[in-house]
Amino acid sequence: MRLRLAVVCCLLIFGLTLVQAALPADMWEAEMRRFDALDRKRPTAAGGVVFVGSSSIRLWDLEESFPKAEALNRGFGGSELADSVRYLDRLVLRHEPRVVVLYAGDNDIARGKTPEQVNKDFEAFIAAVRKDLPETKIVYIAIKPSIARWKLAETMQKANAEIAATCAKHKNCEFVDVWPAMLKADGLPNEDLFVWDGLHMSDAGYEVWSKLVAPQIGEPGATPVSEKTGN
Repeated sequence: MRLRLAVVCCLLIFGLTLVQAALPADMWEAEMRRFDALDRKRPTAAGGVVFVGSSSIRLWDLEESFPKAEALNRGFGGSELADSVRYLDRLVLRHEPRVVVLYAGDNDIARGKTPEQVNKDFEAFIAAVRKDLPETKIVYIAIKPSIARWKLAETMQKANAEIAATCAKHKNCEFVDVWPAMLKADGLPNEDLFVWDGLHMSDAGYEVWSKLVAPQIGEPGATPVSEKTGN
């Protein structure tokens, strides 16, 4: 928990810097090189599960949540959905996973992107995955309702609705709606699910997500979820 809080502090400072400056196209190259080094040191077998996206993925202890799923964490804090598309080969494709779990779009909306733009980037993500890995399942975790960004809730839900509709058009693409499980009876975000900044999640928050995602990735012991047979 202390390590997660320390990382959150760094991410918050980093995020504030990003809000004030344009995002250079190569700003993630150092992080990608770190992933490259990890891949050389510990090559992964095909058929696992890759989690990719922003800090909500980066801070997730996947080994604790999914001990039998062979889950690989390729989250990089502060990133937008388009960044996961740009570096898809190094983040996802080289691992040839049977499932890829994506959480992105949160920072996009916070920096002024429209729901339509976020959905367009998601469509690009699907196309890029399907080009090389046509049988890989794609799981999109909805942009979460957070305390810090609650003023953007309506815009985030519009983006979620568009992405859910996009998922419904594609075979083997699932949308995981985390909102009902993260809101209190009064319709506001549950404070217990967040750390002090009101944006990043606590252990309790990740426990909620883990229960929702486990069936989608075939984690042993999870309730199976039937796959859609759409186009």
